[in-house]
Amino acid sequence: QVQLVESGGGLVQAGGSLRLSCAASGRFFSFSYYVMGWFRQAPGKEREFVAAISRSGGTTYYTDSVKGRFTLSRDNAKNTVHLQMNSLKPEDTAVYYCAAEANGVVSTFSPGSWGRGTQVTVSS
Repeated sequence: QVQLVESGGGLVQAGGSLRLSCAASGRFFSFSYYVMGWFRQAPGKEREFVAAISRSGGTTYYTDSVKGRFTLSRDNAKNTVHLQMNSLKPEDTAVYYCAAEANGVVSTFSPGSWGRGTQVTVSS
């Protein structure tokens, strides 16, 4: 079982930037075995996929609404992933959840582990 802890959320004006981080840990845990990613859930809406990154970090996959604005990266030496969010819009406001899938595939990311989430609020 892997534990995921998000950080970096907050309040920002439209057009601004935030960097979310996710630290992973666990017993008998090998971070590089996991595809990592982010989902988000806005008030009154279903949780939606945001981005995923392959185990090596060589492949990333984004939902269309964040392409060109968000960048997902990972540091396998530090068991962390980072979501750099630029040009933020009010519609990006949501709780952002870090997620992990053991031995997964980026294009069919289906997490089995979730963090508790971090709030991102973008004001207009």
